Parts: sequence; structure tokens; C-alpha cells
Amino acid sequence: MKKILIIGICGAGKTTLAKSLAEKLNLPLIHLDKHFWKSGWVESSKQEWREKVEELCKQDSWIMDGNFGGTFDIRFPAADAIIFLDYSRSLAIYRTIKRIIKYKGRVRPDLAKGCPERFDWSFLKFIWNFHKNHRHIIENSLDKYAVNKKIYRFKNPAELGSFIYLENL
Repeated sequence: MKKILIIGICGAGKTTLAKSLAEKLNLPLIHLDKHFWKSGWVESSKQEWREKVEELCKQDSWIMDGNFGGTFDIRFPAADAIIFLDYSRSLAIYRTIKRIIKYKGRVRPDLAKGCPERFDWSFLKFIWNFHKNHRHIIENSLDKYAVNKKIYRFKNPAELGSFIYLENL
């Protein structure tokens, strides 16, 4: 596997897993948040974003983390394997709050410069409603764009941990 995509609910640990796998497998690491956001939490335009994702996917190898459902049609076919962290919303909320406390007012390593971590009720609401509003988009996109791809779906960190252990990752 030379191109591994990690998706899932916000706060699941996509970035942490991506960093770990990139180091273990010696693959370039692409944090999509770092490419999407501009200083001051300004979003990239749709056209600019799609062009950037197409460019990133053309690289020979990568570990890429991030959701951004509007580019599944580009990223899923480009990936050799897709890891879907389909964790509970309570765990995701807990981990997100923990991350906010850890980085509040500072820019995380996986974000663009000028995007400091902040507390945002609308983001927590987005996470709380993720399964209802977004999981089906991921599932439908996997069915449509990830044909003949290796798909690994984990419901909790223990399942992921067992996989990492068994695969010697």
C-alpha cells in the first residue's frame, strides 16, 4: 500500500493515526486541514480546493487524513486503502474537547498557519450530528468510488489497536 486515506468522525484520531503510519511505513504525510484552511480559518474556494486535492493525489505515495466529502470522488479512487474510523460521537466529542484544551490559542501541527485552536459550539454540534448527517455520505461514496479498494472500518480504538498489532504497524 502506497496511498492510504484515513477518514472518519472529527476527533476520532485520524491525524494521530496518519502520523504514526507515515513514520512506520516511511510514507509522506498529507494533512488535508493544513491545505484547505487559510490563515484566520478562511476556507479555500471549491475550485481551488478540488485542484489542490487532485494535485496532492497525483503524488506517488502518501498517507492522507481528513474528511472533506466534496473530494471523495477524487481521493477514494486514488487511494490503495481507506481506513474509516467510525467511532462513537461521545468518544469523538471527548477527544475533541481534550484537543481544544491542549492546543487552545495555539496552532496544531496539522493545521495551516494562522488557524489557532479554539472552542466552537457549532463544531461540537457538527460532531454530535456527524453520524446522522454525514456517515451515509461516506458509506455511499465508498460504495460508489472505492470499488476494489481495501477498506478497513473500525468502530472503536480497540479494533484499530488489534489491527495495528496483527499487521505489525
